[in-house]
Amino acid sequence: MLKRPLLIACFLSLTACQTTQDAAQADASTQQMQEAHIKPTQIQTPTDVTKAKPFPIAPIHQEDVWQRIRQQISFAPSSHPRVLRRVNWYLQHPNYMDTISQRAGPLLYYIVTEIEKRGLPIELALMPLIETDFDMQAYSHKHASGLWQLTPLIAKHYGIEINPWYDGRQDLIDSTRVALDFLTYLHKRFDGNWYHAVAAYNTGEGRVLRAIENNRKAGKSTDFFALQLPRQTRHYVPKLIAATQLLKQQLMPFPAIANTPAITTVSLPAATILDRDPQWSMLAELNTGYARFPALLGGPNRLIMPIDKAQQWSDYAKNLPTMPSDQWQTYTVRRGDSLSVIAANYELSVRQLKSFNQLRTDTIRIGQQLVLPVLADKHYTYTVKSGDSLWRIAKQFNVSVNKLKQWNALSSSTLQIGKELTLFLTAP
Repeated sequence: MLKRPLLIACFLSLTACQTTQDAAQADASTQQMQEAHIKPTQIQTPTDVTKAKPFPIAPIHQEDVWQRIRQQISFAPSSHPRVLRRVNWYLQHPNYMDTISQRAGPLLYYIVTEIEKRGLPIELALMPLIETDFDMQAYSHKHASGLWQLTPLIAKHYGIEINPWYDGRQDLIDSTRVALDFLTYLHKRFDGNWYHAVAAYNTGEGRVLRAIENNRKAGKSTDFFALQLPRQTRHYVPKLIAATQLLKQQLMPFPAIANTPAITTVSLPAATILDRDPQWSMLAELNTGYARFPALLGGPNRLIMPIDKAQQWSDYAKNLPTMPSDQWQTYTVRRGDSLSVIAANYELSVRQLKSFNQLRTDTIRIGQQLVLPVLADKHYTYTVKSGDSLWRIAKQFNVSVNKLKQWNALSSSTLQIGKELTLFLTAP
């Protein structure tokens, strides 16, 4: 558990629960609403919500996971202009939720369940919508990565593994655990104020604390909407409020997602390289933490699997090639070698090297045979030329832009002429 140090926050694009707004902010004028292109009648007042009929069934028994969320929304509706502008943006993009539901389909039930287990506000389940559009491979210009936009500092502090083979920030299970741990800490840090906590998740707790203290000294409100924060953060919380209002008040359709488990986890040997059976290629989309799929190295001893494929996987895994095979190679120890030297040459950790070879100590001898994985990819260095872009390079080598960013730790799409990029190309 963190004590009191200020942490550099990661990026997420959403907001949690709001404290009581100033009366003037809670009731934006009709003129402000018109400027935001929203009619006052489109937004229910707190009284409207209070009078709403109770849901006839428990959230867990809903057929649609969006409705499971909708039933538990507790944030008060807001007519603040920043919220109304975002509501208007959603209403002007009616097909947006089609894309969101398609991406969130395999993930949302798991996220909602984890939030409910912890007793956290259900609104937090919408944070990946606001921040990354449910893109598990998203990168930000601040080096945040994954569905929950975790920075390396926060990820490592909470025990996420990041190595050349695996980045747990892009793993659904690892990243969700850490994001909720961090949000729970921030909620306590800000004395139970969820809006302040989520703002701190976006911009850093130190910056939010200073903004609160500055307002307090000046005799001003410390409500989120009154704080002087960076522009991105000022719009960060309103985006979440807007999304919750859209869902709560059913202002636009959220295409249904079945309120049943879509994924499960299966055990995985400590070192696995899948063969080229095309039926398992879809696993790459659920296990984006593995940077060099189908080489499943350096990560947790589990694999995320569509729930309807679990038994088929169990049967398949029984016949996976064991070491040595064409996926593994032997290495003869030479004079001057050590486990650390060999591991570095093959971009492995000493722990992995010992695991592959069932070594109990770091001692090796000249002439000893070690087993090493054959890289599932061909290592290639590409030098950026005039006119290049990540999209063009990705298309040329038949890889994704996100993979290019992941392999080279790129936080933006800007390239400099002469920069060398590392690519890992699957052997034919």
